Amino acid sequence: MNVSLKRLSALSVIAGMTVLTACGANGAADQVTEASGASSAPSAAAPAAQSEPVTIEFWYGLGGKLGENMEALIQKFNASQQEVIVKGIVQADYTETQQKLQAAIANGMVPAAVLSSNVDWARKGYFAELDELIAAQPDFKPEDFIQTFLNQGKVDGKQYFLPMYGTTQVMYYRQDAFKKSGIDASQIKTWEDLAAAAEKMTVKEGGKTSVYGWEPMWGSGNMIDAVLSKGGSILSEDGKTVTIDSPEWIETWDLFRKWIHEDQIMRIHSGGQGWEYWYKTIDDVMKGQAAGYTGSSGDQGDLDFSIVAAMEQPGWAGAGEGKPVAEAIQAGIPAKASDEEKQAALKWLAYFTNSENTAFWSINTGYIAVRQSALEDPAFISFSETNPQIKIPLQQASHASAPFQDPTGGKINDALKIAADKVQIENIPAAEALKEAQVTAQAALDKVK
Repeated sequence: MNVSLKRLSALSVIAGMTVLTACGANGAADQVTEASGASSAPSAAAPAAQSEPVTIEFWYGLGGKLGENMEALIQKFNASQQEVIVKGIVQADYTETQQKLQAAIANGMVPAAVLSSNVDWARKGYFAELDELIAAQPDFKPEDFIQTFLNQGKVDGKQYFLPMYGTTQVMYYRQDAFKKSGIDASQIKTWEDLAAAAEKMTVKEGGKTSVYGWEPMWGSGNMIDAVLSKGGSILSEDGKTVTIDSPEWIETWDLFRKWIHEDQIMRIHSGGQGWEYWYKTIDDVMKGQAAGYTGSSGDQGDLDFSIVAAMEQPGWAGAGEGKPVAEAIQAGIPAKASDEEKQAALKWLAYFTNSENTAFWSINTGYIAVRQSALEDPAFISFSETNPQIKIPLQQASHASAPFQDPTGGKINDALKIAADKVQIENIPAAEALKEAQVTAQAALDKVK
């Protein structure tokens, strides 16, 4: 499950023709008026009338504070220049945005920009290539982007999407719990170190654990991060073999099973409605029922940093630093938008991702800034002096792994989710769960290949 969705509302299944009431950016653009006689040179006595700004729609599935911050940047952009007016169209979440975009593409009435990305749709020609638009944009500086994020927007070597912000799972811990147990967070370099610290901070009464040393987040995500940090992979280099039953996978996942079920120094919250399990995990830490947890960079807006602090995910002894996934939330420009709308849309996306605004977004949401120069932004520097946790996701992203692009349309990821439940909830040995998942995933991959 994509952790960057955690602050959004529950997934909506509303789709279909209702999109007609929300879209129509093309229609708006068609109404842009041109000065009379624009094709001929204006006379000296009668200066040419100034052309009206291009009005475009930008669709995004953000609510709450995220939505408020997005609207603030839209208004700031509109006030900053006179060439483009962005009209923000709010969807319930990322899923509804994609559903409505699919209907809009079929309809031919697309927005000019959308907070959504889809590799398959890019290959089918539903999204516009951005390379020429970027080349024509002054001071864009693609080399300043965090390359892990920028490269996620490339399809077959061409740029189709731009990263708007990033997310990665980091570690949040109670400062008092670490201090009480004499643990220095800066010395936790490996998962072995974390397990030893968790055991030291765990409190057991009458044979039952009352305070857990650590709480991983439910699902395959945390355990996949740990496997990647150990050198494991989901596919072989040639992409023909699913490798999720390799020693790196089995050893790593079985350690999580042991920590949860046998040692009882860790636990997970699972099930419930929507993001209930996520907030139960956070509540455990904030109430002192757990010493720390692994969660999204976007959790920072929900945490009290007078109580907790943040650190990067660790690596493994002998394997080097951690390499957890860092994922970009991306925006694209539908191919059916007019040329004028595409140029206007790129101006808006470039504005959102400039150093000042990506730093603003990071400060106010906890998500990762997409430009390296954000670290030099005066507001970011000032904020980070009293809020050092803001730097942790950005630092981790610099050595992170790219998210897995499932060539089976999700069947490999589904097999991993099932295996994770077996290990985390049912206490089934990792070797058994992962070997079964590998057979299922390999069959799905063979069909595609």
